[in-house]
Amino acid sequence: MHITASTVSLTVEDVAASKAFLTTHLGYEETAATEDFVSLAREDAAVDIVLLRRGIDVLPAAQRDQRASGLILAFTLTGLEDEEKRLRAEGVEITMPLREEPWGERLFQVTDPNGVVIQFVEWVSVPDAEHA
Repeated sequence: MHITASTVSLTVEDVAASKAFLTTHLGYEETAATEDFVSLAREDAAVDIVLLRRGIDVLPAAQRDQRASGLILAFTLTGLEDEEKRLRAEGVEITMPLREEPWGERLFQVTDPNGVVIQFVEWVSVPDAEHA
């Protein structure tokens, strides 16, 4: 197997609200769209994102009423504190404040209008065997 790209598909109530959040605050660009679907991408290593309206009939019946919940969309980056300050300045609510874990991970979280949790991570040290 040779994977050429990665995409996460999220089922949400309001496709336009999540699209606006991701394009306005996280630099995603729309690559394709209908009223019930949007495909978003960035030029860097970030995962592509597809947003599907909850109930859309292209999904198998058992998946149509599910919501994007219980997952964390995580991005590893550099300049974590600057990113947190930028998002605050843009009016984005920080739903988990910036913190550092004992294993060397610094992180904070925001939540999009559909409840999708987005986590930003920066590694400040390589995890040792005790905390890995």
